[in-house]
Amino acid sequence: MGFFITADTAGTEGGLAATALGRFRHNPKSFLKLILLGFTLVGLPLIVALINSAVSIDRLADQSRKAVYQAVQITLASHTLTNEINLMERSVRQTLILGDESLLEGYFQAHTKFGKTVTNLFQLSSRTEQKQMLGQLQSLETGIFQKVSAARQAPEKLRELVQSFAPLLDYARSFSTVGYALIELEVDEMQNMAEHAQTIMVWELFALIPFAILLALGFSLLITRPIRQIDEAIRNMGQGELSKIVRVDGPQDLVYLGERLDWMRRRLLKLEEQKTKFLRHVSHELKTPLTSMREGADLLAEGVVGELTIKQQQIANILHSNSIQLQKRIEDLLSYSALQTEKSALMKHQTNFAGILSVVLQDQNLAIMNKNLKIDLACTELMIDCDGQKVRIIIDNLLSNAVKFSPLGGRIKIWSNKVDDSVQLDIMDAGSGIDEIDQDKVFEPFYQGRRMPVSHVKGTGLGLSIAREYALAHGGNIDLVQHKSKVGAHFRLTLPIHDPESCS
Repeated sequence: MGFFITADTAGTEGGLAATALGRFRHNPKSFLKLILLGFTLVGLPLIVALINSAVSIDRLADQSRKAVYQAVQITLASHTLTNEINLMERSVRQTLILGDESLLEGYFQAHTKFGKTVTNLFQLSSRTEQKQMLGQLQSLETGIFQKVSAARQAPEKLRELVQSFAPLLDYARSFSTVGYALIELEVDEMQNMAEHAQTIMVWELFALIPFAILLALGFSLLITRPIRQIDEAIRNMGQGELSKIVRVDGPQDLVYLGERLDWMRRRLLKLEEQKTKFLRHVSHELKTPLTSMREGADLLAEGVVGELTIKQQQIANILHSNSIQLQKRIEDLLSYSALQTEKSALMKHQTNFAGILSVVLQDQNLAIMNKNLKIDLACTELMIDCDGQKVRIIIDNLLSNAVKFSPLGGRIKIWSNKVDDSVQLDIMDAGSGIDEIDQDKVFEPFYQGRRMPVSHVKGTGLGLSIAREYALAHGGNIDLVQHKSKVGAHFRLTLPIHDPESCS
C-alpha cells in the first residue's frame, strides 16, 4: 500500500521549515558558537590570572635587576671613595715628608676621581639617607681640598691637614656600611614583594580554578542537554513511543533539528494510524466472506445438502480446517491492531482456568487429530480473575504454536500449578525447538523463526507477540524456559490469581 502527502500537509510542513529556517537566519546561534563561547569563558579567567602572574614576575625581575645593579655599583663606588681618600692622604703625607710640591698632583687626581665617584653615587642612590651622607661626605672633602689648595705654596701647613683625612675616611666607611644595610633592606623588600606576588597567585588559583570548573560544568550541561534531548527523542521514536512531543532547548541549529524530529514523529504517527486503520479495515473486509465460507464448509461437513462421499468429506474437512486457520490469522491482525491503538481493555471476572484450557483443546482438536498428536494433560482446577476471552487467545496461541511445530505422532505436555498467588501453565512440545539466535526474538511481532516444519504454512508471526502483550496486561508474563536438551520448545504462562488492580 502507498501513502501520499496532500498539498495542504506539504504546505504546512513547508511553512514550518521556512519559519524555522527564517528564525535560524535572524538569530544565528549555533552549537559551534556555544562551544567556542564556553571555551572562551572557561579559559579567560585562567588567561587573566596567567597574564597577571607574568606581569608581577616581570616587575619583580626588573626591580631585582635594578637593585642588584645598584648594589654592585654602590659597593664599587664605596671602595673607590675609600681608595681615593687613602691616595689623597698618602700624597699629602709624601709632600709633607719630602717637601716636594709636585707630589700633590696625585692628591688632585684622586680628588677629581673622588668627585666623579660622588656624582655617580648621587645618580645611583634612590634613598634619602644615602644622598644626605654623600652630601656631607662631599662637603668634608671639599673643605679639605680648599685647605690643601691654599697650603700648596706653604707645604708646612699641610701638617695640620693630615689629621683631617681620618674623619673623612671614617665617614666614607660609614657610608659604605649604611649602603650595605640599605642593600639588605632592598633585598628584604624584594623578598616581601615576591611573597606578596606568590600569595596573590595562590589566591587567584584558589578562586579561579573552582570558578573555571563551575563554568565548565555549566557549559557542559548547556551543551549536553540538547544532545540528551535529541537522543531521548530518537530512542522514543525507535521504540514506537510517538505520543511524546519532541522539544529541544539550546542553540538555534539544535532547536531547528528538534523541530524536524518532531515533524518526523508526527509523520510516523500518521503513517502508524494509517497502517492500523488499513489492517483493521482489511481484517474486517476479510472476515465477512470468511464467515460465509466457514458456514458453507460446516454445512457440507454436516451433510445438510446431502450425504458426502469419503473424498468429499475430506475436502469439506480441509475447507473447515483452513477456514479456522485463516480466521485465526485475521483475529491475530485485529488483536495486534487493537494492541497498537491501546483499545484492548480487559473485562475481568472470575473464570475457571481449567475450563478455558478445555475449550482451547476442543478448538484445536481437529489439528491435533490430523497430526496424530498425544496430549499429556495435568491441569489444576482453579478460579482466577481474568478476561476469559483474552486468556483463551493466549493459551490458543501457545497450543497452536506447539501443534504447529510438533512432528507427526508427537507428544505435547501441558500442566499447570499454583505458585504463591499465581498460576503457571507450561506447554512443551517435542519439535525441533527454537534456535539460539531466535530465542531473544520469538516474542517480536511479525518475526518468523529459522526452524520451520516442512509442512507448515507460513503465518503472520503475531501469535506469541499478542499472547505476551495480553499476559503483561493481566500483570503476568510468558517466558521461554531453557532446557539442556535441544528437543522441543517449552513456554510458561504466569498469571496472577487475583486482580492486582482490585487488591491495590
